[in-house]
Amino acid sequence: MSPRPAPPTPKTQTADATAAGQAVGKPAEREQPWLFRTYSGHSSAGASNALYRSNLAQGQTGLSVAFDLPTQTGYDSDHLLARGEVGKVGVPVCHIDDMRRLFEEIPLEQMNTSMTINATAAWLLALYIATAELQGGSARKLRGTTQNDIIKEYLSRGTFVFPPVASMRLTSEIVSYTVEHVPNWNPINICSYHLQEAGATPVQEIAFAMANAISLLDHLRSSGAVSEADLAKVFGRISFFLNAGIRFVEEMCKCRAMTALWEEIGRERYGIRDEKMLRLRYGVQVNSLGLTEAQPENNIVRIALEALGVTLSQRARARSLQLPAWNEALGLPRPWDQQLSLRTQQILAYETDLLEYGDLFDGSHVVERRTRELADAAREELQHVLDMGGAVAAVENAYMKQRLVESHTARIRAIESGALTVVGVNAYRESVESPLVQAGSSSILKVDESAERAQIESLRGFRSRRSATAVETALRQLEDAIKAGSNIMPPSIAAAKAGATTGEWTAILRRVFGEYRAPTGVAAAASSSARAGDSKVRERVDALSQRLGRRLKLLVGKPGLDGHSNGAEQIAVKARDAGMEVVYDGIRLTPEEIVQSARDEGVHVVGLSILSGSHGVLVVDVVERMRAAGLGAIPVVVGGIIPPEDARSLEQAGVRRVYTPKDFDLERIMNEIVDVVAEANAAA
Repeated sequence: MSPRPAPPTPKTQTADATAAGQAVGKPAEREQPWLFRTYSGHSSAGASNALYRSNLAQGQTGLSVAFDLPTQTGYDSDHLLARGEVGKVGVPVCHIDDMRRLFEEIPLEQMNTSMTINATAAWLLALYIATAELQGGSARKLRGTTQNDIIKEYLSRGTFVFPPVASMRLTSEIVSYTVEHVPNWNPINICSYHLQEAGATPVQEIAFAMANAISLLDHLRSSGAVSEADLAKVFGRISFFLNAGIRFVEEMCKCRAMTALWEEIGRERYGIRDEKMLRLRYGVQVNSLGLTEAQPENNIVRIALEALGVTLSQRARARSLQLPAWNEALGLPRPWDQQLSLRTQQILAYETDLLEYGDLFDGSHVVERRTRELADAAREELQHVLDMGGAVAAVENAYMKQRLVESHTARIRAIESGALTVVGVNAYRESVESPLVQAGSSSILKVDESAERAQIESLRGFRSRRSATAVETALRQLEDAIKAGSNIMPPSIAAAKAGATTGEWTAILRRVFGEYRAPTGVAAAASSSARAGDSKVRERVDALSQRLGRRLKLLVGKPGLDGHSNGAEQIAVKARDAGMEVVYDGIRLTPEEIVQSARDEGVHVVGLSILSGSHGVLVVDVVERMRAAGLGAIPVVVGGIIPPEDARSLEQAGVRRVYTPKDFDLERIMNEIVDVVAEANAAA
C-alpha cells in the first residue's frame, strides 16, 4: 500500500487556470503546497495504524504522531501513574513491537513523520530508527521531526521528567547524533505553539522561542557536541512549531518577524552565511486554546481563518500545517472530524489561487509597521531573558512561567469583562441547537476502557517473550554510556532492538539524573491580577472564613499525568485574588498524594483539574479515597474536558460541581465554591 497517494498535481489540476493566468501576468507554475498533517493517535498501536493509513489514503502527506501521557513521561502502561491514562490522548508505545505495529505497511523511508515527544524523545527516536532498519530501511534516508523541546515543557505542556541541565544534554545529544547519522531529520522543533496555549502574547511567543533556540545552540557550541564547521548545518536543521490564533493579520506579521529575527540571530550571533541554512523553517497547528465548547460549530470558521495567518504570506509560509478538529473542546475527534480539517487544507491549497502568486504583502505599510513593532519588542524581551542567563535560567527562576501566567490571566479577565469578544461565549450566545452535537457522546471519539487492559496484557506478553539477559545487558550499557558522558542514541537504539521498554529506559535516566518539579508561577501572578470586580466575592469569602473560624482553604490538584496546567493555575490565581488560601503543588500527583495533602493542609474544598480524559477513573478514585480517609464531608469540584454524560456520572459519584471549557466566568466559579463550602459546613 502506498503511504502517500498523490493528489492531483497543481500543474494538471489547474492547466486551464494557469493558461488564463499567464494572460494576466500570473506565474506559469503554482507553488507546491505545504505538508498536510493531522495530529493523531489513540487507544493502541493497531488502532492508530489504521487511522494513519486511512488519513494517508485521503491525501494527507505527512504523519504527526500523538503519544499517550505514560509514553511521554516515561512510564510503561502498567505503572501506577499510568492508570486511566493509557491510550487517552495518544498512542501507547512501550517497546519495539508497539512501534513496528504503529507503522505497519507504512515504509518509513518514504514518510515524513513528526513525533510530539520531549523528555523521552531519544527513546522514541531510537525505536523509530530501529523500526525503520527492521523494515530494511536506512536511518540516513529518514525524514521527519522529533519535537525534543524540553524548555517549553517546563512552561506549558508539563511532560518534563529530568532537571533542565540534564534535559539540555539529552536534547543536544539527539541533535549531534542526527546531524551525522540521520542528516535529513529535524532533531528539534522549537515549540512556541504551546507557549501561546499557556498565555503568551505574540511578543513573548517570539522572544521565548528564540531564547530557547539560542540556549540550545550556545550549549552545543560550548560543550563541543558539534564542531564550528557543523554549526551551520545544525542551525539549518532546527525547525519551529508555531501557533496561529484568530487574529490572523497579527499572526502573519508575527511569522514575518520571526523569519527576520531568526536570520538576524544566525548571521550576527553564529556567523552563518549560507542563505539556505538561515531560513526559518516552521510548521503550525492553529490555535486550540480559542476553540469553544459553546456553539462549537463556530470553530470550523475559526480554524479556517487561523490557517490564513500562516499561509497567506509567501515569505513566511508554513512548511507543514495541522489543523485541529472543530470539536476538540468537547473531546477526542472522530475520523470524520479529522477529515474535515484535512479537507480545509486541501481546499485552501488546491481550489484557491493562493499558491499562484508571490508574497501578497510586500510593500504593505500596515504589515511592515506591525512586523517591525513585533520584532523590536521581541528583541527587547529576548535580551532581557539573555541578560538573566538565558532560557534555562529563566525557567529555574520562574521568570518565563510567571509572565505566561500573568498574560493568560489578563486574557481570561478580558473575556470575563467583555473587553475581548468570543462569539457564542460572552457575546451572541443565543443559539438554535447544532445538528453537529445532537448525537451527544457519539459526536466525539471515546476510547474504550478495555484498550488499557489490552495494552497491559500485550506488554506483559512482550516481556515474557523477550530475552531478559539481552535487555539487562543493553540497559547496563545504556547506564554506563550516560555516566561516561557518551552520546545516548547508540545504546538507546541497541536497547530498543534488545526489547527494553519505555519505563525501563526512563528508569535508568531517572536513576542517573533524578526528577524535577518545575515552579508553578502562581504565587507571583496572584498579587498582580486582582481587580476591583473581585471585591464582592472577597466579601463573601471573608464572611464565610469568619464563620469557619479560619481562612477558607482550597486545594487545587492535578491527578494523573496531564501536564496542561493553565486552567488549574487560573483557578489558583483567581481564588487567591478572592481571598482564599490556596494550596497548589503543580502537576502529576497521585490520588493518594492529593488526599494526603487535603488531610495535612486542613482544606475546606478540593478542586481537581484533568484535561486528558482520565476523569472517569482518577476523580472517582480521589472521591473514594477521601471517604475512606474520613474526609468525605470535604466537597470536591472538578474542571476539564468532560462530556455531559461523564459529568452526570461524576456528580452521582459525589462530585459537587463539574466545570468545562464553556465555564469561562471565574467569578461565578468562585461564588459557587463559596456556596459548596457553606453548604458542606452547614450540613456538618
